[in-house]
Amino acid sequence: MNGPLSVAAIVAALVLAAWFLLRAALNRAPSRADLIAIAVLSALMAVLVLVAVVGLFDGSRPADTATFAGYLMTTVAFGPVALYLARMEPTRWGNLILGVACLVLPVLVLRLEQIASVTGG
Repeated sequence: MNGPLSVAAIVAALVLAAWFLLRAALNRAPSRADLIAIAVLSALMAVLVLVAVVGLFDGSRPADTATFAGYLMTTVAFGPVALYLARMEPTRWGNLILGVACLVLPVLVLRLEQIASVTGG
């Protein structure tokens, strides 16, 4: 997987998590800018997943390809699902949903990196 892209995705997710959780603590509903921010983060995660999928064809497959594929699907779907749920909840809880999703995404990226580093023989 791409190290700088993974770091950028993790940093962006953590910055957005702090922002969303602060807005939830201040009793603010998700704004249009908040929803756009999570959509941009979801696009960044989709690029990361695309790079990981392309990396599967370079000859160095992870030892557990099925688990890797599951994490790829979860990573690419997590942001859009959080966006959908936040739009359904136009209160402070929508920002809480976005904040928690942004805290989970770095964990998924780190796990992808961990699985990708263990190659099968």
